[in-house]
Amino acid sequence: MAKLEFDKAGEHFYETGNEKVVVYPANEVGAYPKGYAWNGVTGYTESPSGADETALYADNIKYLSLRAAETFGATITAYTYPDEFAKLDGSASPVAGMKIYQQARRAFGLCVKTLIGNDIDSNDHGYLLHLVYGLTCSPSERGYSTVNESPEAIEFSWELSSIPVPVPGVDASGKPFKNTSVITIDSREFTGDKKALLDALEAKLYGTDGTDTYTAVADPGVSDNPSTKGWYERSGAGTTQDPYVYTLSQDTVVDNEKTYYAKSVVGDADPYLPLPAEVISTLSTTVGG
Repeated sequence: MAKLEFDKAGEHFYETGNEKVVVYPANEVGAYPKGYAWNGVTGYTESPSGADETALYADNIKYLSLRAAETFGATITAYTYPDEFAKLDGSASPVAGMKIYQQARRAFGLCVKTLIGNDIDSNDHGYLLHLVYGLTCSPSERGYSTVNESPEAIEFSWELSSIPVPVPGVDASGKPFKNTSVITIDSREFTGDKKALLDALEAKLYGTDGTDTYTAVADPGVSDNPSTKGWYERSGAGTTQDPYVYTLSQDTVVDNEKTYYAKSVVGDADPYLPLPAEVISTLSTTVGG
C-alpha cells in the first residue's frame, strides 16, 4: 500500500446549498404520482436520531453493545411554499381566498438538490439528489413583526418526520436491506455513458416537456368556430430559412380557403417521485441496452 497523501489538488471537497426542491404528495397506496416546485426554500437539514447504545456488562467487562433503531428527521425552512404543500400542512380552503387550519396532515416526499464543490471547480464540481419518503410535518411558527428600517421577510420552518419505505435487494453480506427514509444520489458517479441513467431519473423527478405537433383539421364543420376551438393557422414555407409558424386563429367562422391545425403535445410527462425499487432499476439499467 502506498503512503497516504493528504490535501491533493482537486480533493478539497465540501457540500453546500440547496435548490430545485420538489414536494410530492403521497396517494392512498403510498406512491408519489405528481410533484410541485417549491420556490423560496432557504434551508434543508437532515437530523437522524436514535441508534442509542444500551451497554451490557458481564464477567466484569463490557460484554455487548446493543443499538436502538435509527429514525429520520429533517427541518426545512422557506420564505414561501406551494399551495399543494399547504394542504399537506393541515390547511384547507372551504372557499377561494379562505383557509382553515388544524386539518388532517397528509404524507409526502421530497427531492432536494445540494451542491458538491472542491478547490478547483468551486460549487460546480457535482451535486447530490436527496430523495426523502414517508414524511409528515409539524406546524410552522409564524412571527409577524412591524415593518421598520431593517425589514425582514417571515421565514417559515417545519419539523419533518418519516416512516421508512421498503428497499429491495441484499447487501454485500447477503442480508436484506432495511427500510429507509432517504436516498442520496451522487452525480459524480454518473459521468460519461452513465450520465444517461441519471438523466433518466431526473426526467422522472422533474418531469419533461413534450413536443408540440400540429395536425390539419379534417373537414371542419360549418358551425365550427376556429377561435373557440383553439385551432391554429400556419404561415411560412417549412424550410430552414422560412420555417412554419403557427398562430391561433382569430376566425369566428370557418374559411374554406384556409387549412386549420389542431395542436397536441407529445412526450410530456408530469414529475413524480419513484420508490426505491424504481430508483435502483433506473440507475442500474445497462447503458444502451
